[in-house]
Amino acid sequence: MKARRSSTTLFWPALTAAMVLAGWQAASAWMPAERRFLLPSPVAVAGAFADQAGPLLAATQHTLSGALLGFGFAVVASVIFALALGASTAVRRSLYPYLLALQTTPIIVIAPILILWVGPGLVSVAIITFLVSFFPLVVNTTQGLLSTDVHQVELFRLYRARRWQEVVLLRIPAALPYFFTGLRIAATLAPIGAIVGDFYAGNSAGGQGGLGFQTLIYSSQFKMPALFATALTSCALGLLFNLSATGLAWLCLHKWHDSYR
Repeated sequence: MKARRSSTTLFWPALTAAMVLAGWQAASAWMPAERRFLLPSPVAVAGAFADQAGPLLAATQHTLSGALLGFGFAVVASVIFALALGASTAVRRSLYPYLLALQTTPIIVIAPILILWVGPGLVSVAIITFLVSFFPLVVNTTQGLLSTDVHQVELFRLYRARRWQEVVLLRIPAALPYFFTGLRIAATLAPIGAIVGDFYAGNSAGGQGGLGFQTLIYSSQFKMPALFATALTSCALGLLFNLSATGLAWLCLHKWHDSYR
């Protein structure tokens, strides 16, 4: 039964992918010859992957570095901020409006400021990734800390548990599903933030340009197959982040939380 279920799980996505590729190939072939360059065929995109393997790999590594750096700092900072927000109503009321204002500030406005402050390059890309990833993490984690079952909280206080015991033994485990929900959202946003950050605040000096810079280069040169290859590489990077966060959530929660069993 497990083998049949696994084969069925793999069959339908594979069939969908085959149908999409076939439709893509047909649409490219049926387009007028003078406009066919706008929709390169899957074969042409595969050829671009082969021709541009070196630049794409270097760009992916650079974007991955910025995404991991910003995402990692966002995880650490969000946990610290969430604990502070969850511990005190005064802190929550004082800081939350500014966190909301920071999240709603467009990246296109922040990028020029970062370039003037720290210069273009990896640091600016990491900061932009941090700003994109931080808010969903801190909001979900704080909500989890505040949503602990009130009866369990009263039981801890009935037995005169100390404040740190209530937080460590009750509130943090109860907040883990919320935290991992925010982690999956942030993991999806982190590569996007890194690519957008590289587009606006990246630096191609010394071959250090990321996927955002490769997009600019291929677009200016009208290399449509290479542009599609860059887009697919970006999608694969985002999928890798999302699957990693989902796998980590399952690893931590599947033995005891109903939503992952």
